[in-house]
Amino acid sequence: MMGSLEFLRTAAAFLVVLGVLVFIHELGHYLAARWRGVYVEAFSIGFGRTIAGWTDSQGTVWKLGWLPLGGYVKMHGQERPEDVADEVRASWMPGRTFQEKSVLSRAIIVAAGPIANFLLAAVLFAVLYGFVGRPVATPVVGEVVADSAAANAGLKVGDRITAIDGAPIRRFEDIQHIVSRRPGDKLDLVVKRDGADEHLAIIVGSQEVNGAKIGILGIRGTSTEFERLAPGQAVVAGVTQTYDISAQTLEGLWQMIRGNRGTEDLGGPLRIAQLSGQAASLGLASVLSLMAFLSVSLGLINLFPIPVLDGGHLMFYLAEALRGSPVPPRAQEYGYRAGFAVLAALFLFATWNDLSHLGLVKWVASQFG
Repeated sequence: MMGSLEFLRTAAAFLVVLGVLVFIHELGHYLAARWRGVYVEAFSIGFGRTIAGWTDSQGTVWKLGWLPLGGYVKMHGQERPEDVADEVRASWMPGRTFQEKSVLSRAIIVAAGPIANFLLAAVLFAVLYGFVGRPVATPVVGEVVADSAAANAGLKVGDRITAIDGAPIRRFEDIQHIVSRRPGDKLDLVVKRDGADEHLAIIVGSQEVNGAKIGILGIRGTSTEFERLAPGQAVVAGVTQTYDISAQTLEGLWQMIRGNRGTEDLGGPLRIAQLSGQAASLGLASVLSLMAFLSVSLGLINLFPIPVLDGGHLMFYLAEALRGSPVPPRAQEYGYRAGFAVLAALFLFATWNDLSHLGLVKWVASQFG
């Protein structure tokens, strides 16, 4: 059972993590709107009744809602003219409403939210790599598979591979890169064992993957070191890591759609809260790392072409640019209804996964036999 202190830490970490992600996302919309000349009426973190707020010199109301599961930026004239009363349209400031801006300007404002999340992830990864270090799998043997090429050559747990055929080895990926391209070849390995260097001759094993043979040694690595990067390297590595996580996330979702992967990994707010609490117990670096991963996910989700999400709005703007006129109001209305239904179904499914992951579903089932 979760103790009261652990619960408070989890709740606080969840609010901080989610609050920062939502703030950065909405800040992207806000800054883009100001850039494109749109007046911003309100900037809210959370929904529902306002528990704190203030008005800045530009007239924008900044507020904090009691339900911290999102946020919004209310732009001047964001509604379609036909959807509001005459007196409301009469109060609009010419040249500063959202709807009268060009399709390009509206698309920039909408896309700026997800872009801000990707930038946040890249910055957080860069900070972590510069101050804490980038995690690197060391070329230390953590496990030797029985009857493998490594076992036949005499590799042992704890051996550190320092060179292969004269090429220096600094990380476990270096071993994989060389060995995978040399199936059946004889290699000279230099390993550090008990403080001394030893040479081992090894015949690389092979296995067939997608019709092609790749080389394998039959070892697994277990240890990780942190390699601090120079500022420029950290920035490049942060951008690269953000791109890699985006690609891996999309690949995982595509595998779920094709049925090649289970959907149990889909999580919602409860899973995020649990991970936030676990990260908080491990320190600031873990919290920043989790925040970076979640920021990428938030950016990707909002770019999905589902009406109600930013990606859905961008889809309508693309259709408007191609047609030369806005998508008919009825088509937009039906699209938003369908999009809301899809999001509601995904939310319920993710919540079910969360409850199952936490063991609550199994506990309830046990109470009813």
